[in-house]
Amino acid sequence: MKNVSQRDALFLAEMGIGPLWQLRDVPAAEAEVVVDAAVVEAAPEDAAPALAAVSAPAPATEPAPAPAARVHTPLSAPPYRNPPPVEDNSAWDDSVAPEPAAPDVATMDWAGLRQAIAGCKDCACAEGRKPMYGAGPRQARWLIAAGTPSALDEEAGQPLTGDPGKLLDNMLHAVGLSRERDVYVTPLVKCRPLNAKGGDRAPTPGEIAACRPFVEREVALTQASTVLTLGQVATNGLLGRALQEPLAGARGEVHLLDEVPLVATLHPGELLLRSENKALAWADLCRARSLGPRD
Repeated sequence: MKNVSQRDALFLAEMGIGPLWQLRDVPAAEAEVVVDAAVVEAAPEDAAPALAAVSAPAPATEPAPAPAARVHTPLSAPPYRNPPPVEDNSAWDDSVAPEPAAPDVATMDWAGLRQAIAGCKDCACAEGRKPMYGAGPRQARWLIAAGTPSALDEEAGQPLTGDPGKLLDNMLHAVGLSRERDVYVTPLVKCRPLNAKGGDRAPTPGEIAACRPFVEREVALTQASTVLTLGQVATNGLLGRALQEPLAGARGEVHLLDEVPLVATLHPGELLLRSENKALAWADLCRARSLGPRD
């Protein structure tokens, strides 16, 4: 670039433009800024700022701060301001699933019925009890139901043992039947009810209601043609009568238990105490025997 003449410098000064340049032949590292004296003299006020701007070294430019790194939130923890709603999946959680309903006794086979009796916890006598199952052929002409097991029955593990059992065997033999071949014997209440002192007590209506379905299923599985009840507890319990009602009100006629004829008679244990009632029991046995086999 050529040097500016004095006249051009005056024009530039009038327009407020100061001719600032560097000599070409001066190395960039050693170059000095040349200010025309005429410009300074002609326009001292305008040149001063320009001179100050030129003479003052340019401030070192600091590098722009790097942009903050983007923080990536893992997908497992989304940046919700409030916690996300928790979905209630308790209906699908096995740990809180309701217990399955108890199986229907009316559909059980022999194995299932025995298991249900062993695991029954529906009444107070379930604690520490020994379940009492029926005994006899699984296809029977008669089903005989007694009230509750005795201490001898519990010890032997069979219903109607001891002297009452021997008398029952004699009664059945008198009408041409036997336990081994024709008769299935079972207690109505499947465990021995005990009082606070460990002695026998009468069963409660709740205990009878809990055990009655077991006996009804035994009647169906044996396909017995006749049901013979021994004593007041078994008779009233299966016929749905109040336990306090006398046995005399049910004797002397034929009842029905799920369409199966039912005859009530005295318990052999009572006959051992009152032998004069054996004639009544004999009449009941003859009535049951006359009903014949079940079609």
